[in-house]
Amino acid sequence: MAQKVERVVIVGGGTAGWLAASLLAVSRRAKAAPLSVTLVEAPDVPIVGVGEGTWPTMRATLAAIGLDEGDFLSACDGAFKQASRFDGWVDGSADDSYLHPFTTPPAVPTGELLAAWQVAAPDQPYATAMSAQAAVCSEHLAPRQRAMPGYQGAANYAYHFDAGKFAALLATHATRELGVTHALAHVTGVERAANGDISALTVRDGAAITGDLFIDCTGFAGLLIGRALDIEWIDRGGQLFNDRAIASQVPVPPGSPIASQTIATAHEAGWIWDIGLPSRRGIGCVYSSRFMEPDAAEAVLRAHIARELPDAPEVPFRHIDFRTGHRARFWEKNCIAVGLSAGFIEPLEASAIVLIELSLRALTDNFPADRTAMDIHAARFNTLFRYRWDRIVEFLKLHYVLSRRDEPYWRAHREPSHIPPHLAEMLELWRSQPPSTWDFPYVDEIFSAESHQYILYGMGFPAPAGWSTSDRAMTALAEIRQRARMLTAGLPTNRSYLDALAAERIAAE
Repeated sequence: MAQKVERVVIVGGGTAGWLAASLLAVSRRAKAAPLSVTLVEAPDVPIVGVGEGTWPTMRATLAAIGLDEGDFLSACDGAFKQASRFDGWVDGSADDSYLHPFTTPPAVPTGELLAAWQVAAPDQPYATAMSAQAAVCSEHLAPRQRAMPGYQGAANYAYHFDAGKFAALLATHATRELGVTHALAHVTGVERAANGDISALTVRDGAAITGDLFIDCTGFAGLLIGRALDIEWIDRGGQLFNDRAIASQVPVPPGSPIASQTIATAHEAGWIWDIGLPSRRGIGCVYSSRFMEPDAAEAVLRAHIARELPDAPEVPFRHIDFRTGHRARFWEKNCIAVGLSAGFIEPLEASAIVLIELSLRALTDNFPADRTAMDIHAARFNTLFRYRWDRIVEFLKLHYVLSRRDEPYWRAHREPSHIPPHLAEMLELWRSQPPSTWDFPYVDEIFSAESHQYILYGMGFPAPAGWSTSDRAMTALAEIRQRARMLTAGLPTNRSYLDALAAERIAAE
């Protein structure tokens, strides 16, 4: 009989490792087949912890592993995220700003909506016309009332949080509530079976740790997928140039507004992220070393902080070098790479954590019963995630290709040799018809047709000619305006919601 898969060993903690441990432990509880989950983590290796933005999928993930939403927000200095905002990306002018909200446009043919937008509100930004969430974001409002059940809201939402605190919360929950074994140990080697599988990990000052399936969550090191199995790294830096980041955490005064969206502000050779939490703002500079020196990037970041928070104290900067790309294969033999070990790309649309979630969903929904089935699952997994990485690269590149900024960095992004061929084809197609599900046919597309519409028309891409408006399209846009008025009148601010939550937790202690 084929060897059953009953022992999962996860190497590395952080968001990827502890989400993997939690979701695997929960997913197997409802099934008769036993499964042990062991997470091996070096005691003195810090997590990267830059990505603090998630997608709405995180709500279902947290609910599935049994975390209370209020407890999660309190433990992780969390806040709500409802969109991404892009400032200065089109031409760098003072009013250059557009929004990519989490709420989709109305269920009306896009061509009719575009025609109605041009008739009813031609001077209104596309996102404002198509989603009431734009008004919610502009007022720094929360997406839900306190009385609503956990993980439900009046508007679609995700989270911003402290990545280090999130990993710590997951570790405590997984070990105390979900039966995950936590081994603090330095992995010093990998033992291989005759068929090339990983059979065991050797660790410093301890016995070998054996398993049937190994998950590599060792971050940039790629200890298993890269060093042990030697899976090729596919470089995507020729299409997305950024390879450096500077991260900072800037404290904010009590009572200050908390933004409802991640803000990405373009600069001459990259962009600045700005993520609001209750106690601080995570602000960092992403840039290309081909076009900017580290000292110049620091100056750009300091100037941004001074404009946004003029009374903020001096804070330390952390410099991060990264390669843009991904593995040629993500599941090799009996090893799956999840998180940074699988690949990394600039955090422009917060794709890092959702890729972890999607990888784990694909694994838990299609968990291999035995070693023979594993090869079938691996081949399908690799095909799916190579597709997803290609679509991520293209979607992020779209933000640069549509820019009219005239600095060398931005001009280089628009050169045809740096544009993925499939994206070039799609841009030509979208001149005559808007993005649709015909262009994105997979289940769980990582960026939908609607997301592409928000970027295209937010950045001024011409709407296809030949469409006429309709009564249903005009009615839909009128209903959005009414809903925007209703939400802005009824929702609390992010600050008031989260301060009240904090006070409630303190009173309960």
